[in-house]
Amino acid sequence: MTTPPDSEVPADARYPQHTGVRPPDAPTGEPDDETVAPAGRSFLGHVGAAVRELVIVGAIALLLSFLVKTFLVQAFYIPSESMESTLVKNDRVIVSKLTPDVIGLKRGDVVVFADPDHWLAPEPSVNRGPILNAVTKGLTFVGLLPDKAEGHLIKRVIGLPGDHVVCCDAAGRLSINDSVIAEPYVKAGEKPSQITFDITVPADRIWVMGDNRGHSSDSRLHDDTGDGSTGSVPVNLVVGRAVALVWPVQRWDWLSNYSATYTHVPAP
Repeated sequence: MTTPPDSEVPADARYPQHTGVRPPDAPTGEPDDETVAPAGRSFLGHVGAAVRELVIVGAIALLLSFLVKTFLVQAFYIPSESMESTLVKNDRVIVSKLTPDVIGLKRGDVVVFADPDHWLAPEPSVNRGPILNAVTKGLTFVGLLPDKAEGHLIKRVIGLPGDHVVCCDAAGRLSINDSVIAEPYVKAGEKPSQITFDITVPADRIWVMGDNRGHSSDSRLHDDTGDGSTGSVPVNLVVGRAVALVWPVQRWDWLSNYSATYTHVPAP
């Protein structure tokens, strides 16, 4: 019988190693790589991989939260009644960090700023124990908890650099650059100011007042020189503009700067 040439011999017969079976002359101690399935991952291996993934995801979330808090928005508690009825004590607000560096300040903006010069009395810190204190500080630092506003105040911008702000006229009204202002945000029953003043806001500073005029330690109470140089707040201390009231949920609202109130005010 004639043996067929190699080209007519089936490939499986010529190269038995491609069939997934062991050739007759293969060493018995050599496993066939193509027939051995990879070993399954152990339970501990699965747990370890899951933990690593959670750590990575958590680290990314913390980093993103920190970046958002540092450059975009941050949550703050309202520490006092000075902004009633717009904001009440223990409200939470979202503050845009784009103001004032990217978006300029406007009259009527509600802003958070660092204490200019001991406006705030020291407040005793709440001790929750070393572990909870550290966790709270850490979560606040990365932006996952609202800032308690320690060392910060929140007020409304009334005068911009160069503005001539006066209170009060014969009718008890406030004026800016000789234009009388009707202030709809002032708490009902409160006068525009019980303290008289006549100041020109220095360059790179703002004049701020609380909406609860009779219960707000603002620019008026710290104007020791009477010319606005001490009562006004340096613009570089402004953290940002409060744009939304987010807690409690039943009071959720956007915070207006009442731009229509100031449209008729001329430039200084």
